[in-house]
Amino acid sequence: MAPVSPTVARWELVLRLRELREQRGFDSATFAKRADFTPANWSHVEKGRQVLTTNSIAPVLALLELDTEEQDQLLTLLEASKQRGWWAKSSALIGPELQRLYGMESGAQSIRSYDSLVVPGLLQTEDYARALISADVMIRPVQVEQLVAIRMRRQERLRGRNRIELIAVIGEGTLLQQTGGPQVLRGQLDHLAELIDELDSIEVRVIPFAATAVLGGSSFHLIDFASVQGSGRLRRFHPAR
Repeated sequence: MAPVSPTVARWELVLRLRELREQRGFDSATFAKRADFTPANWSHVEKGRQVLTTNSIAPVLALLELDTEEQDQLLTLLEASKQRGWWAKSSALIGPELQRLYGMESGAQSIRSYDSLVVPGLLQTEDYARALISADVMIRPVQVEQLVAIRMRRQERLRGRNRIELIAVIGEGTLLQQTGGPQVLRGQLDHLAELIDELDSIEVRVIPFAATAVLGGSSFHLIDFASVQGSGRLRRFHPAR
């Protein structure tokens, strides 16, 4: 089972609240007024832009007329969502979108990724990551090593008892592009081979140059989650980084 991530807990909480509201036959504006929210504020809650508190969720639970077990499940999600993940400590370096992605990676059960031009961040060596990051003219030299460390921190989900399942699809050109130079590329390819041999939870697929149907230069993740409360599987699409 994947670790509980505050990002995933917050997302599941608002998803379940929206589903329960719709099941009870409330439109968003009516529900907001009866739960002591303005329609605008409740809209922000359901979109994950406004965080609920123990006090503000109380009238919501009362209006939904939930039994004790259902209320406890939602309150457990609320408490989990209040925690600070490791990525939040790096908010000065990475923006909200990357923090959201890292938070989802942290609580994911599996990821299927597509990168046409580079090795995905979860599989990069330090040297390969450093070469990519330092090539970004918007990043100051003093930030490069900090960002490399963050990228390496993400990779802790690849190992351990609750390791993530990863299927990475890359273009053949990725294996030939000498990112950082020949030695860096060789180290990266050796690292991929070692990971594949060591971990049966990692699979790397290569789209050959001869393929006639390709996805182009896009990159994305399909992220699957086991529900925090064991109520099924959740799925999220996110642009890859």
